[in-house]
Amino acid sequence: MEFDTKLVQLGQEPTPGTGDVVPPIHLASTFEQRAQDDLRYFYGRGENPTREGLERCLASLEDAAHALAFSSGQAAGATALSLLRPGDVLVSSDDVYGGTFALFSTLERYGITVEYHDLSDPDVVRSAVREGVGLVWIETPTNPLLKVTDIAAVSRLARPLGIPVLVDNTFASPALQQPLALGADISLYSTTKFISGHSDVIGGALVYQRDDFHQAFFSYRTAAGNVPGAFDCFLLHRGLKTLSLRVERQNANTARIVELLQASPRVGRVHYPGLSDHPQHEVAKAQMSGFGSIVTFEYLGEVPDLLKKVERFAVAVSLGSVRSLIECPALMTHRPIPAETRLALGITDNMVRLAIGIEDPRDLLADLEQAL
Repeated sequence: MEFDTKLVQLGQEPTPGTGDVVPPIHLASTFEQRAQDDLRYFYGRGENPTREGLERCLASLEDAAHALAFSSGQAAGATALSLLRPGDVLVSSDDVYGGTFALFSTLERYGITVEYHDLSDPDVVRSAVREGVGLVWIETPTNPLLKVTDIAAVSRLARPLGIPVLVDNTFASPALQQPLALGADISLYSTTKFISGHSDVIGGALVYQRDDFHQAFFSYRTAAGNVPGAFDCFLLHRGLKTLSLRVERQNANTARIVELLQASPRVGRVHYPGLSDHPQHEVAKAQMSGFGSIVTFEYLGEVPDLLKKVERFAVAVSLGSVRSLIECPALMTHRPIPAETRLALGITDNMVRLAIGIEDPRDLLADLEQAL
C-alpha cells in the first residue's frame, strides 16, 4: 500500500456489522471484563480502539512495527526520556524547541547530564557520540534556525555503541522525511502540527520498531496517564488523511515566500534548507523529499512593528496548520531559553519565523510585502 493510501485507509476500516466508512469514536473509559479469556480492552488509560486506529496509521507511514499516541509532543518526549538512567548522558541538537529545552532542564535532578552540540557538523557528531551516551536527540530541521543533521551518519556512529537515536521529525513530518528508514530508532512528533494540520487539537506520538521499546513506552504511558482522549485521536486521524495534499501546497507557497524575502531590502539572512547557500542544503536534498514550509529570517527593523502590520498571517506560535502563522522566537517559542544561550546560537531578537499555510499565495505575498 502506498503512502497516500495509508493516510486515508489504514486504521479506518469499515466497521463490522454496520459498514461505517468512518469508524465510531470510542468514548468509553472502561470496558466489560466478563469474558476474561478474551480480554482485549481493560481501561481507557491503557487501551482504546480509536487511539489504536490512529497508531496503526502512524506506524504504517514509516513501515514501523509500533506507534504510540500521547496527549502532547512534550508527553511523547518525556516518555522517550524514560529510557535514560542516572549517570547517562543525553546528547542533543543545540538548536531545539524551547519546550524541549525546558523538558531537558528537569533531567539534572535525576543524575542525567545533557550536552548540547551542533549535530549538523559531522566533526562535532564524531566526538559527541561516544560510550556513556544513553540517547542521541536530533531535531532536524531545527527550530528556529533550520539546521539539518545527517540522520544516517549519526545512526551509523550510534548503532555499534548501542545508543538509541531519536529524531524529532515534527518540522518535516513523515510526508517529507522518514527517520527510521535512515537508521534512526525513534521518530517523535508533535502531532499538534502537520499531523493535525488544523490547530484544533494537541497531541504527540512516538514511532519505532523495537518490541522492548514498545513494552517500556506503553507501560510508562499507562502509569503516567499521558494519553490523548478518543475525540482528540479522531481529530488527529481525520487531519492525517490530507497530510500529503496540505504539505504539497504549503511547500509550493513557501518557495514563493522565500523568493520575496530574498528580494526585500528589509530582510537580512534567510534560513531555509531549500536555498542552495544553506550550509546543509545537500544533506536536506538527500534525506528529505521537500524542504518544508517553515522559513526564518532576520528583519531589519523593529519586529513588534512588523507583527502589528500583518493581516493575513496570524501572530501565534505553532506551525503546520492550514493557516499561516508568524512569530518572533525570542519573544515567543524560545522564551524558556536564557537570552545569552539564544544569542550564542544565533537566535536574535530580530529573528522572525513564518509557518506557511495553504492560503492563496497571492494574498500571503501581498500581506508580507505591505508589512515589510
